[in-house]
Amino acid sequence: METGSVNSSASSNKTRSQSPLQEQLLQRRSSRENLDRFIPNRSAMDFDYARYMLTEARKGKENPAANSSPSREAYRKQLAEALNMNRTRILAFKNKPPTPTESILNEFASAANQAKPSKPRRHIPQTSERTLDAPDIVDDYYLNLLDWGSSNVLSIALGNTVYMWDASNGATSELVTIDEENGPVTSVKWAPDGRHIAVGLNNSEVQLWDSTANRMLRTLKGGHGSRVGALDWNNHILTTGGMDGQIINNDVRVRAHIVETYRGHHQEVCGLKWSASGQQLASGGNDNLLHIWDRSIASSNSPTQWLHRLEEHTAAVKALAWCPFQGNLLASGGGGGDRCIKFWNTHTGACLNSVDTGSQVCALLWNKNERELLSSHGFTQNQLTLWKYPSMVKIAELTGHTSRVLFMVQSPDGCTVASAAGDETLRFWNVFGTPEVAKPAPKTNSEPFAHLNRIR
Repeated sequence: METGSVNSSASSNKTRSQSPLQEQLLQRRSSRENLDRFIPNRSAMDFDYARYMLTEARKGKENPAANSSPSREAYRKQLAEALNMNRTRILAFKNKPPTPTESILNEFASAANQAKPSKPRRHIPQTSERTLDAPDIVDDYYLNLLDWGSSNVLSIALGNTVYMWDASNGATSELVTIDEENGPVTSVKWAPDGRHIAVGLNNSEVQLWDSTANRMLRTLKGGHGSRVGALDWNNHILTTGGMDGQIINNDVRVRAHIVETYRGHHQEVCGLKWSASGQQLASGGNDNLLHIWDRSIASSNSPTQWLHRLEEHTAAVKALAWCPFQGNLLASGGGGGDRCIKFWNTHTGACLNSVDTGSQVCALLWNKNERELLSSHGFTQNQLTLWKYPSMVKIAELTGHTSRVLFMVQSPDGCTVASAAGDETLRFWNVFGTPEVAKPAPKTNSEPFAHLNRIR
């Protein structure tokens, strides 16, 4: 109570000191002695001129014959103009505003220009900046044969062989060639460290490789009954999706690698994406279903493992992309019978928007620096389309592929996009602009005793 009263008195004193005129006007309006609304401003009045206008000027009007000389009349007019005596008002009720100087106007104009800097419009090349051959790439919508690791190395599966292309120097190397009875390769996915890579096979197995040492570390077996076409990492958990409809979480650190199995799809799982937080998993299948799995619910004894089961798509759901600037926003794309990009609130399961693209949606990528979404398509134009979000207005269409653009990945800096298609070409597009110069991170105090082992 005491604090509130002190604050109120302080605020009232501050109001009086900042706006005294307003306070005085309020007092006069409340007074019954001064009911005149027009009060002359004495400091703005010229009393000598007022006296002249009330006495001498009146005489001249009453005796026009005495001032009938033309020369005298002309002299009087010039004198009145020189002495600013052509005014008609005697009482002044307010001061005239001062005339603004040119320097002040220029300062305001320059400040306004500096406050709203014009952002240069980004040029989007309509053609690919580089094209590489990709012979023997499997033209299968349900597979995932292309990925770009954090170490700036791109991996692509061509038939039974996995190749690596170093984007920093353009060097190409072969990682592994699978035997005919086990191949072809059906999926590839880099681990977050950019060194280890998972390779899914047609025989239901998944191999883990060390790309630096060019050595296979282990083979994950016994989980799926058929080919593994979808992979994604969540730290040390490798999630695999198979033609058998199962989704399996594999802990690659332990011998018994299967830690969780999600069952909800009736046909092949062709899309898998973990959210940035690692808490939610989106899965799409050939059964036209989109599932949102939450780790806390999936690992519990609830009757249904999934958080949301979304049935709005009318074709296979392969293209999945989590929004980088809104954690609970997911974009999904449907196959040839659906052709739609849909946006979902994964907390509530609500469909926020649906856009008919006119063709099969094969892959989706968000721009990390702007509110834009890139989609790759099949028949008839086999194009890449850049959309402005959330208006979903087309910004650009990139053409060059002659077959459906099945696979699309993003460089680590988020600016370059690589696309692979059934026309056996791998194309690179500078669609998201040039990378920004990173600002130096502020120095932070290191944690005390950081060099000592923690007590768990």
